[in-house]
Amino acid sequence: MRSAEITGWGKCMPPNVLSNHDLEQLVDTSDEWITTRTGIKERRISHVEASELAAVAGLRALAAAGKSPEDVDLLLVATCSGDSIIPSTASVVQKHMQAWNAAAMDLNAACSGFVYGLVVGTNMIRGGTHQTVLLVGTEKLHHLMDFTDRNTCVLFGDGAGAVVLEATDGEIGLLASDLGMDGSVGHILEVPVDGTMGDRGELNPRHCGITMEGQEVFKRAVTKMGESAARSLEKAGIALEDVALLIPHQANVRIIDATARRLGLDEGKVYVNIHSYGNTSAATIPVALTEALEEGRISAGDIVLFAAFGGGLTWGSAVYRWGARTEPLDESDAELPPPDRDTMELLRPNFDFFGLPEKLS
Repeated sequence: MRSAEITGWGKCMPPNVLSNHDLEQLVDTSDEWITTRTGIKERRISHVEASELAAVAGLRALAAAGKSPEDVDLLLVATCSGDSIIPSTASVVQKHMQAWNAAAMDLNAACSGFVYGLVVGTNMIRGGTHQTVLLVGTEKLHHLMDFTDRNTCVLFGDGAGAVVLEATDGEIGLLASDLGMDGSVGHILEVPVDGTMGDRGELNPRHCGITMEGQEVFKRAVTKMGESAARSLEKAGIALEDVALLIPHQANVRIIDATARRLGLDEGKVYVNIHSYGNTSAATIPVALTEALEEGRISAGDIVLFAAFGGGLTWGSAVYRWGARTEPLDESDAELPPPDRDTMELLRPNFDFFGLPEKLS
């Protein structure tokens, strides 16, 4: 049966770091408070747009697959913090990469975006309309951070990850998936004024950043990720003990741990890198997948389980059987330009727009 195999993978994390100790200088928080409640130690702050992060990650993924940009016939960009609405971020990524043979579109399912994109890309290949799909998750979330709100500003970071999907006739790739959304509670994780609903004459900066009802998000994330993952395993006919690795969305280490416990999965089979990057929304899973491969955590034929939860409120999971290759075929020399400002200087526009953090005012 025709399927889609992940043949390339790559990531792009900007070099500027915002550590918990840096945040101690901005808001009333501490490294201990952040670490014990989230598992996050630091996050990256991008000096370029989400499209540039995506292009570098995409070029690295293509090199790992032994492909070039002209081989791509569909470019999917999962993001909720793209460069612009018109043109789409995918349009800008296509230009950066010169992937002129690719149809391109954005996909916004927030933190579930990569799992949604994996299902869409796989089914486009299964349907016979496309042969080579580049799927990128990319975010520049610091743009939406109000650093006067200590409950949200400690959570999010910037970055991008990408995979190449190619048509195959082997019994590998996506075995089953489960996608869902509950729009009735979308307000518990939102950017209140974004798009056409705001009154431009009465714009309140506080309504332009990410707001979140933390406890409500936590409860729903654990429940929905666990239930969705269980449904995907049942559809695939795969027993939990046959899962080699769970790669969950990296939102909060407590959510990850609770989801693993709910499934009954040993923590040794759960990949976690949230300490290094924080929550990068649609980028977390492809970045984690890339690092898991680099660390030798995935072998040929392994069953990999993906699970995510995000704004909308969306959720999704996918059961994937890995192919034969776990090493890249080539490496790309694609790099970001060096940053021209330090981390605090990059955050200056946030301070000017949302107001100075408590310790700077």
